[in-house]
Amino acid sequence: MLKRLRWIPVLLLSAMALSGCAFQSQSMERPIEMVAYSSLTEEEEQLIPVSPKDSVVEKVTVNEDLATLLGSSYSGKEVYSVTFNHTETPSVGNFVVYVDLDKKTVIGKGFSDK
Repeated sequence: MLKRLRWIPVLLLSAMALSGCAFQSQSMERPIEMVAYSSLTEEEEQLIPVSPKDSVVEKVTVNEDLATLLGSSYSGKEVYSVTFNHTETPSVGNFVVYVDLDKKTVIGKGFSDK
């Protein structure tokens, strides 16, 4: 009986350590620029010369023009825009991915105006 009781503190500490690790992994959020990058096609990935971290994340309000890309249900609402630097061409601006405020859902992508 005494031998069994010796294992109780070890089991309790192990359970606490495991639950702490699980809690920590659930609370860690993926960066918005990585959510945006993971939504890209292989062709779109080729546009980014350096790293997905070389981007600008902003919270923007969806105007009428942007609502044509994202859908009228987003008109007037805020979303995140992830602008990948150094992706512009002579004819179009930088490549932009739009992410919902939930920081998980990609709702649109395209090139900014020059």
